[in-house]
Amino acid sequence: MPEWPEMETYRKLLTGTVAGQTIQTVEVTRDKTVNIPAEQFKQELEGRMIWFVERRGKYILFHLDNGKRLLLHLMLGGLMYYGSEDDKPDRTTQVVFQLDKGYLYFIGLRLGFLHYLSVKEVEEKIGSLGPDPFDKRLTPEAFKAKFRGKRSTLKSALVDQQFISGIGNCYADEIAFTAGIRPDAKIASLTEETLDGLYAAMHKVLQDAAAKGGYIELPFTKDDQLTGGYNEHCLVYDRGGEPCVQCGTEIVKAELASRKVFYCPNCQKES
Repeated sequence: MPEWPEMETYRKLLTGTVAGQTIQTVEVTRDKTVNIPAEQFKQELEGRMIWFVERRGKYILFHLDNGKRLLLHLMLGGLMYYGSEDDKPDRTTQVVFQLDKGYLYFIGLRLGFLHYLSVKEVEEKIGSLGPDPFDKRLTPEAFKAKFRGKRSTLKSALVDQQFISGIGNCYADEIAFTAGIRPDAKIASLTEETLDGLYAAMHKVLQDAAAKGGYIELPFTKDDQLTGGYNEHCLVYDRGGEPCVQCGTEIVKAELASRKVFYCPNCQKES
């Protein structure tokens, strides 16, 4: 499932391509992907300009010229592509926008959605999201304060979208590895110094992954050389049984609260 680096990459790419364009036509091939009848969705959006694009956690918000929003969550398997009918990928699309200068394809939204909402409805849906990892208000002290009194494991906290938004399975494990902490470590056992290291690791991992385009498999445009560039750079995630890049110890694949976890038993400690 796309996480902070993937969705931030999409935000930047969308800002440079579709922002400022008008939606000329809309095609909906799967009614469940949208939140209102497909014909109404089409009528509401055709002729609307996309003013700008925002990211909130794992969500993308398209701000429209009538004050409404399109709220996108890709979920597992969801992708976007911007281009022409000639170079579009051979993939199943659920929604297609014809814009002034090209087509925006929403692909693989079997679990994801694209909802047309008012500002109030957006806040009702995602207003409970926790702070963004790079929110200026999430200082090291504020970050550590959030952990005080929390009884869960580290990974369970990091993937909790109401705790901190945007981090999922992959980057929770990558952050834990970079901080030298096991993802199944009990939060109550973590020292102030360890939490300082975790805060720095969170920023480093997410920034590095975004700079490499995250792990999305499909380029956003035919000339896109960025998207998916992080695929070969995961240090522990999905590397169970392989040697640790730091010490050579075999990476452990385990399960925690029904989630896969990957860690190095030598480089990562429990507190």
